[in-house]
Amino acid sequence: MAQKKYLQAKLTQFLREDRIQLWKPPYTDENKDDSLALKDLAKKYSDKLECCENEVEKIMEEIRCKAIERGTGNENYKTTGIATIEVFLPPQRRKDKKALLKTQLHITGKELRSKIAETFGFQENYIKVFINKKQLQLGKSLEEQGVTHNVKAMVLELKQSEEDARRNFQVEEEEQNEAKLEEKTIQRTKRGLEILAERAEMVVDPETTPYLDIANQTGRSIKIPPSEKKALMLAMGYHEKGRAFLKRKKYELALPCLLDADKYFCECGTELLDTVDNYAVLQLDIVWCYFHLGQLECLDDAEKKLNLAQKCFKNCYGENHQRLVHIKGNCGKEKVLFLRLYLLQGIRSYHSGNGEEACEYLNKAHQLFKELYIDPSKVETLLQLGFTEQEARLGLRACDGNVDHAADHITHRKEELAQIRREEQEKRKRRLESINSLKRMGYSTYAAKHALHQAGGNLDQALKILLSNPQRWWLTDSDPESNHNQESASQENIDQLVYMGFDTGAARAALQVFRGHVQLAAQTLAYNGGSLPPDLQLAAEDSSSTPSTSPSDSAGTSSASTDEDMETEAVNEILDDIPEHEEDYLDSTLEDEEIIIAKYLSYVENTKLATKKN
Repeated sequence: MAQKKYLQAKLTQFLREDRIQLWKPPYTDENKDDSLALKDLAKKYSDKLECCENEVEKIMEEIRCKAIERGTGNENYKTTGIATIEVFLPPQRRKDKKALLKTQLHITGKELRSKIAETFGFQENYIKVFINKKQLQLGKSLEEQGVTHNVKAMVLELKQSEEDARRNFQVEEEEQNEAKLEEKTIQRTKRGLEILAERAEMVVDPETTPYLDIANQTGRSIKIPPSEKKALMLAMGYHEKGRAFLKRKKYELALPCLLDADKYFCECGTELLDTVDNYAVLQLDIVWCYFHLGQLECLDDAEKKLNLAQKCFKNCYGENHQRLVHIKGNCGKEKVLFLRLYLLQGIRSYHSGNGEEACEYLNKAHQLFKELYIDPSKVETLLQLGFTEQEARLGLRACDGNVDHAADHITHRKEELAQIRREEQEKRKRRLESINSLKRMGYSTYAAKHALHQAGGNLDQALKILLSNPQRWWLTDSDPESNHNQESASQENIDQLVYMGFDTGAARAALQVFRGHVQLAAQTLAYNGGSLPPDLQLAAEDSSSTPSTSPSDSAGTSSASTDEDMETEAVNEILDDIPEHEEDYLDSTLEDEEIIIAKYLSYVENTKLATKKN
């Protein structure tokens, strides 16, 4: 199949160079049939390619028929407005003939999905459709989503083939249940990532509240502009989830996560993306996923993505990796990424009909594979020293296979990361102490966190922010930890404030607003010259006219508890898929790469050795 695609690409290239239009005379007659001129052209190109004339003629006839079909579709679209969509089915569903679907463009994504399911024999709820590298949105029209005539649509099926499922009813039922679970998994992934991204900015207790953090290549947390932080968190979170599916070879689930990661990365500034290599790795993972799904021909921008990855690596690692070597002391581990880059570039070149370029890239990948191959006995030696298999592989690649140097490298890196973690924990501990200081003054966790963030962690400045704008923090405080059950303006508390020198009316109003917090009321009155700001005066009037709600009046406790459990489950699923080792993305056994390199090198070699057969 791959060799046939190579011939198709090569012949298409020749036709373009020679400006030959097979759908017109002399290659197509008035009845749209082929002519003798096509046979003569096939002979010319078979001589040029040194391959079987019959095979060339057969492929050229396919190209001619597709061109006529496309032209007919274009005329039909101009006349009727009915568009043609080229549908790329999962490999097990494909037939020799191209899958085309006729449709109006004003229909919804859901209606298109139903048409695809009915036409090609899918169960509607168990397929995902991707157009223009984005998942089809069911509630919007095709026009709203930029779908045009002759667009390509890729279909992913979230279960095995129908033929396999029919063999056993129980298997089919299990697969359907698995598809439902997979869909729920994707939804939980989205919710869990959103929760973790929201927590990241304002985490209070890192020991008890899981959150996501972003580190540079040394392992230290990096400052992210607030406008980009959530997008970057979501992008990296979706990427990790997609990589977890890739490890389990669940490519149909990995792709939606990876494409979502790509979407969120595009919301981040280019300056930020130049400091981390994640975006480049993501481009490789997306193309790798398309390759394993047998959908490389559907990825029109494979070359663009691979070139983008190469450019990002250059910006991030420096020319000839000098920036990477300066930061980490070596670039051995990162060579794994370049091996995959060259391999994918070789595959893309081969499928584009460029055999020489494919050979060059594949040989570069093969050379890197030989450099990165690890002697199992060396891994075993490091295992006996107490290191993990992953640590052993990464250490040996960083040290060019030297066991002693690898052991030192792993130990040093662990100590370095432990020191960084201690420093980060100390910073979070100081922030927590500042939050608790503000809470002891009567402020809520919500107010304390936000004020400290605004003040850059300075406690005195945060207090000044809270005192100068009490209405901003108190009236918008939705923190469940806020003590809303404090007593109201008791006479004892009023007397206490009056004793401090405040007016009785102002004391009563302040205590009503701050729900009995004497210290908070006193601080605010003192800062504002003995009276409340206008916004808080209105709040005091509202609170005096609104009856308090007793605990028995509240409802939905059970529901809230259920929602909290679901959120905890969603967060835990995300955390389970985030690897413990910070360089997990650089770790690979290279078993898949070895097989694919050998296969495509054999294709290239066969193409070179092909002789004309009559």
